[in-house]
Amino acid sequence: MAVDMTPPAGARDFLRACGWGEAEILPLAGDASFRRYFRVVDAGRSAILMDAPPPHEDPRPFLAVARWLTDRGFAAPKINAYDERQGLVLIEDFGDSRMREAIDEDPDAAVSLYAEAVDVLVALRAHPAGDWRPYDRAELQREAALLVEWYCPAIGLEVDVAGYTAAWDKVLGHAEYDRAVTVLRDYHAENLMLVGQQRSLGLLDFQDALAGHAAYDLVSLLQDARRDVDPSIEDAMITRYRAATGDGEAFMNAYHVLGAQRNAKIIGIFTRLWQRDGKPRYPALCPRVWAYLERDLSFPVLGPVAAWFDANIPPELRGDPLVLAER
Repeated sequence: MAVDMTPPAGARDFLRACGWGEAEILPLAGDASFRRYFRVVDAGRSAILMDAPPPHEDPRPFLAVARWLTDRGFAAPKINAYDERQGLVLIEDFGDSRMREAIDEDPDAAVSLYAEAVDVLVALRAHPAGDWRPYDRAELQREAALLVEWYCPAIGLEVDVAGYTAAWDKVLGHAEYDRAVTVLRDYHAENLMLVGQQRSLGLLDFQDALAGHAAYDLVSLLQDARRDVDPSIEDAMITRYRAATGDGEAFMNAYHVLGAQRNAKIIGIFTRLWQRDGKPRYPALCPRVWAYLERDLSFPVLGPVAAWFDANIPPELRGDPLVLAER
């Protein structure tokens, strides 16, 4: 189902009220949610119009996290104007240069760009978490359950749901944290912009931030659902991160547990986006996510969860749910 990129009815009045009344409104993108984005251009200046329509979307978390980040020196978009009733937000335009395309155009830049992204995470963990909800065991279990709630039924597979929950309960203790950090939760190459002449990293899509384990965003970056990350780069960036932080084996256990949890969640979400929301492009990303998941499951710390997968989802049923459902 194509996203309707007609500007929202109240956009022109909103722009007029904040000094952009004559701006041209150009469709930019929709995403996996109900949010849509437009670029507004006027007399050599530009900004981004976010359409986050209530009741489906609430832009207030985005505003809160953006302000928290900019107050601490991180490159989140500045907020120019906001209409709470309509869910319209006018934000700084970071341009079109994303980390993903920069690497696609120049693969030799991958190491330096991933290193910069890792360094942002090292800097982020130096700050106590913001006043966000905790990324606790209950939340991790709820997210992991998306795989058995959506993926398994989609391919006609009945599984041991109680056993799945029990298996995760045996390993999630490794993801508990003594000191929470702000976890942006969708930290990857499509949400990292190269901004300005210095091409420093700008942050996007952080409205779902929680207070949780520092390993989560590192997994999000290095086990990217939308592009292949060479295992040698993953290893090098983990080494870089640990050299800066002094993290030991407990951190690596958390990394693999959170990697498996995140990848199971994503498989469920991508299936839901197809089945519930009519977005059939997402299932094709699942084979890559399964590969990440299986790699994490190979580590001893994931033994109980790996055993559940071996008993419930045969290797030939780990893939694109849309293709498997049509068999």
